[in-house]
Amino acid sequence: MILDRYLLSLKINFMRKISCLVVILGLFMACQNKPSQRIIAESSGNLNELNVIVENEDWNGKLGEHIRDVFAADFKGLPQQEPQFNLRQIPPEIFTGFARKNRIFIKFENTKQPQVQRLVDSFAQPQVGYLFGANSTTAFDSLLRANANRIINDLQATEIKERQRRIAKSLKDDQAIRDEFNISLNLPTAYRYAKTEDNFIWLRKDIKHGSMELTIYEVPAQSIEKNDSILKNIIQVRDSIGKVKIPGPTEESFMSTEKAYAPYLFETKIDGKFAYEVKGTWEVKGFFMGGPFLTYAVKNSTKNTYLMLEGFVFKPSASKRTQMIEVEAILRSAQFIK
Repeated sequence: MILDRYLLSLKINFMRKISCLVVILGLFMACQNKPSQRIIAESSGNLNELNVIVENEDWNGKLGEHIRDVFAADFKGLPQQEPQFNLRQIPPEIFTGFARKNRIFIKFENTKQPQVQRLVDSFAQPQVGYLFGANSTTAFDSLLRANANRIINDLQATEIKERQRRIAKSLKDDQAIRDEFNISLNLPTAYRYAKTEDNFIWLRKDIKHGSMELTIYEVPAQSIEKNDSILKNIIQVRDSIGKVKIPGPTEESFMSTEKAYAPYLFETKIDGKFAYEVKGTWEVKGFFMGGPFLTYAVKNSTKNTYLMLEGFVFKPSASKRTQMIEVEAILRSAQFIK
């Protein structure tokens, strides 16, 4: 009897050891099969600040001129010259540690064959960068010219997403917009409703020495598509609304599109819907006021209308690029409620 108990005890201990060994082996295999997760720092940097990683002698020579011509070209739609990106040159040997955390960057390296690579979250997150590889200034210039529009649009979209992320931290109630136009809009809490009427909402934000304005209204599709002059039609629509809905500081004064500078017309999408994008400058008829504006005419095929999303900035004798980036970020957040 004692021997039987002893043998049973040995058997139980043996089975326990086997079970523990199986568990340990299973955990080991799971760790071996699980892909390693790289810890990436959070990206940082001011909006529209682009790091340029290139040798000092190249930055001060022809290549640097080409880079500035492409990435520091004028921001479209402003009444004064402002670069689309603030460029910060960094020599490759200094591109380490904190310098790698900037949200957007372009890097130039000497390679045998010309190449352009898009780099995502290489050193921080979120982050978008582009690697240019070539073996001569002429080859670098060809790469820049051939890829400029695509890369600039991509980097600007990255900055719009970052602005939207910051806005989303503190949102204003947009129920009035939802009720009137059946859309949602991510609005910073600093904006206030200046006017809410049938088919027209006007929001304002006070800034130092000026203001930022947003307007929303809807027009029949025919008013935009009545002929091939889409840009002219959109300008006529916004001027007619400005005359009736957006008065100036004196009697008989009202907001109008400035005719001295031709606005820019692009095609884009808002919430997956086709839209016209117009950038230009506005003025107040009968008063010395003006600034940049941005208009999205979003096609609503279900109702055969265009939803007009507009933003404009008044900030005399000061930079307006940052404010227009905010306007674009807000308007591009529009989503149609199903």
